[in-house]
Amino acid sequence: MNASAYSIRACSSADREEQARLFNASFKKDLDAAELGWRYDQGPHGGSITLVTDELGADGTRVRAVSGYACNPRRVLHRGEEATTVGQTGDVMTHPDARGKGLFSDLDRACMRATAEAGWTAVFGLPNRKSAPLFVGKLGWNEIGRIRPHTFLFDGSARARRIRTREGRLRGLTAPFDARRCAAARRALARTGAGVQVHVEPSFPRVVGDISRSVERQFDWMVHRDAEYLDWRFAQNPSGLHRILIARRGTAVEGYAVVQRPLPDRPDTAFLVDMLAPDLVVRAALAAAAMDEAAAAGAVALEATAIDDSWWSSELAGYGFLPPKDENHLIVISYVHRDDEPVARAMLDARSWYLTDGDRDDATMG
Repeated sequence: MNASAYSIRACSSADREEQARLFNASFKKDLDAAELGWRYDQGPHGGSITLVTDELGADGTRVRAVSGYACNPRRVLHRGEEATTVGQTGDVMTHPDARGKGLFSDLDRACMRATAEAGWTAVFGLPNRKSAPLFVGKLGWNEIGRIRPHTFLFDGSARARRIRTREGRLRGLTAPFDARRCAAARRALARTGAGVQVHVEPSFPRVVGDISRSVERQFDWMVHRDAEYLDWRFAQNPSGLHRILIARRGTAVEGYAVVQRPLPDRPDTAFLVDMLAPDLVVRAALAAAAMDEAAAAGAVALEATAIDDSWWSSELAGYGFLPPKDENHLIVISYVHRDDEPVARAMLDARSWYLTDGDRDDATMG
């Protein structure tokens, strides 16, 4: 980096308008400062660490922010033990006018120093194919897994065939057959979960925190899910796209699932973004209800993302979700600061994680 031309600085809530302008220029979105403030400042697991690179004028004064980086905190547990803070990279962005100038590497190093100084145990990320080699090359990140989308079809229509054609022409042609297989799986889920009542509710009951505790003991890496965190993540999400499904037997809350309704630029696909229930019968009921909710929203497919060979990928296969081609994946990466902690050791192999789309950055924003 040319120090006379650019300078890195930490941001606060006072910078959200400028960061939103940079976000919109970088991703061709229409985000406002309040939405960015929701992500960076209001999360119950703590405030995000956000940095920007400023372009400087000839006299050294700041002209504009041209590159940005955010790390968003998550309280993560190892086998139900004491929670520690882990960051997730998000909103890594560079203004189109400033690309190709080598700004990102210095910004990544500065952000990793800031997360270490904040006492965070580690950071994980899901980089795109273009940036992945840079992370795991000279920047010192470790590749620890692969993550890919899985798809459940509601019919074999032309809309569904277009979705499957993204995986190749042959998969588009076989969409009607795949849809029949999915329909059979959907009926089986409904039969299995017939004794469980599932309803859409506006927020999460407090007991979900206890349910999370019971599940956390089974996993090497899991974000704690209590009502405060889940309400922020989904019920208070600025997009308004999430539907909260609560499962009960009688009056007892047994678990939940969250469906994200279709995005404007993907009107045919809804997303199963989170699920939590210790009992497999309850999970079957929630999966069936999620499919019903997605179909009612006008989607012809339900998508969910899972780490390869993880518990969640096995669950999705059991629900009848169709896997993508092998080459359709992103990598999972980690940067560990405190390798003496159990959570840090779990960040060497993502297959042991409980990770759903709900644990990732909010996909409704960009």
